[in-house]
Amino acid sequence: MRNLFVRECGNYKTTYKNDMKLFGTTGDKVKWLILLLLLFTVPFYVSNYWVGLLTLCAISAIGAIGLNILTGFTGQISIGVGAFLGVGGYTTAILTTTYGLSFWISLPLAGIVTALVGGLFGIPSLRLKGLYLAIATLAAQVIITFVISRWDSVTGGTAGMVLSRPSLGNYSFVSNTSYYYLTLIILLLTVLYATNLLRTRVGRAFLAVRDRDIAAQIMGINLFYYKVLAFIISSFFVGIAGALLAHYTMIVSPELYNIHVSIQYLAMILIGGLGSIFGSILGAAFITLLPVGLNSIVDFLTVYMPDFYQLFSAFKEFVFGLAIILFLIFEPGGLAHIWQNIKNYFKLWPFSY
Repeated sequence: MRNLFVRECGNYKTTYKNDMKLFGTTGDKVKWLILLLLLFTVPFYVSNYWVGLLTLCAISAIGAIGLNILTGFTGQISIGVGAFLGVGGYTTAILTTTYGLSFWISLPLAGIVTALVGGLFGIPSLRLKGLYLAIATLAAQVIITFVISRWDSVTGGTAGMVLSRPSLGNYSFVSNTSYYYLTLIILLLTVLYATNLLRTRVGRAFLAVRDRDIAAQIMGINLFYYKVLAFIISSFFVGIAGALLAHYTMIVSPELYNIHVSIQYLAMILIGGLGSIFGSILGAAFITLLPVGLNSIVDFLTVYMPDFYQLFSAFKEFVFGLAIILFLIFEPGGLAHIWQNIKNYFKLWPFSY
């Protein structure tokens, strides 16, 4: 009779085989299936406006996962994400608009080119870390945006370039719904790759470098190889996100990839949770939807206090910075840790032990 009241209070793995499983329990499989059904049916019961916002969330999540591989998994700070997004966006723009290549060819090429550029700027990571590495990646931000804005014959300079939506045969991904499904599939593939990456020798080496790079080197881990590899893998996904964003907005311009964009992506992984793939998605959704919510609040308040419109508009930037500070102080683990605490609470509820 006592077994009837026993509740699961943990998922303990006693073998390497169980530890390598992607889905630990049947319950995990059911949860993921329900989540996938929800994601694929969202366009049927939300407006076209919200489908567009969810598409932007998915694109941001791909880039945030790439940045989290570098910063959250390997412990290397990068402030050049905005520029790497620009490399991916301009690569696909040049290949499709200037050379007439298909989107399906230019998309992986955009990721590869961005990975090569990211690996080049990741070389100083062997000698630099912390604030010094952040400054080095900031230099990458400045150099890349300078080249984009000045190389008029290739990038169009400050005028930018105009793109078109991708097509597959006679079908064109013009509608928000079709492009949402495209980005959702690529996001799921990104999540699957990043999840499996942590279960491989490379992923465990990344974690060792993050936790204690000197000890990792003593154990035989090639620091230069894995640090540069982290930059390459991270930049690949950021480049993919940049290419997807370029074809979604159908325009690339230097001001779209400034330092503010890099700060936004850092905020995504900080608020979502460093070293968490699910946290990257939550953080991307939070940062993408935060301006929408703030705009709604400002519009509501200005109806009753129109003279304070400028003050309320400036208040939006204040809230953005305040959100980062509050998460760093009160919840360094981010939204992923909050979600884990909620699950743990209901797993033990109504008992407190």
